[in-house]
Amino acid sequence: MSDLKATMQRMYDEVFNQGNIELIDELLADDFVEHQELPPGVPQGKGAPRAYTTMFRSAFPDFRMAVEEMLQDGNKVISRVRVSGTHKGEFMGVPPTDNKFDVPAIDIVEFRGDKAIGHWGVMDMAGMMQQLGVGGPGA
Repeated sequence: MSDLKATMQRMYDEVFNQGNIELIDELLADDFVEHQELPPGVPQGKGAPRAYTTMFRSAFPDFRMAVEEMLQDGNKVISRVRVSGTHKGEFMGVPPTDNKFDVPAIDIVEFRGDKAIGHWGVMDMAGMMQQLGVGGPGA
């Protein structure tokens, strides 16, 4: 595994899955830019993954991002992941439903040296909300 792919795997394992948000300062550059559309109130820069992780782990204590495939092209790492959890706390104004979700996501992270400088991501939020029973058909 390349060093950049190993860094991405650490982000998934230690930051998102274990909640070690202090590691963000080690893995992301100070000028990191979040290009993914963010929920209201989530700050830009290094604050985005910090707030995102805190928000998801508070609402879904068993929150997991499982890497299914990871590719590297130069200084970019592309990951195909499964995002899952059980809704035990408020999420974006929605009270807990105790429902589980499991949806796909794609992350593209650009690096400068060994630090991430940008992230583009897409997650099936509509599918997630439908599985939580709060949106879409069958909700």
